[in-house]
Amino acid sequence: QVQLVESGGGLVQAGGSLTLSCAASGSIFSINDMGWYRQAPGKQRELVAAINSGGSTNYADSVEGRFTISRDNAKNTVHLQMDSLKPEDTADYCCKAAVVAVLGGAYKYFEVWGQGTLVTVSS
Repeated sequence: QVQLVESGGGLVQAGGSLTLSCAASGSIFSINDMGWYRQAPGKQRELVAAINSGGSTNYADSVEGRFTISRDNAKNTVHLQMDSLKPEDTADYCCKAAVVAVLGGAYKYFEVWGQGTLVTVSS
């Protein structure tokens, strides 16, 4: 099986910074797209940022220029550097990975989600 574990959430004042990390573990052959999503109370989950295996990125308009997504393919990790945080960035942040795993001698494709980490930005 494959698991994603996030870390780095917490409470920060507006204008501050946080870095979220997500590590994948298990019978991983390769990881394609990796991304960060967030869900604020009473709102739908939205894509924050994504990065493919080649390093190409895309961001939600609301975080463009403030957040930076990066990944370390050797360590199967993805990071989200969040700067100039705003109260409206408060949400539960989850990472997601498109994983090819080796199970029982066969390659299988999974979309795996982490458990989430809470980010709270105070005004």
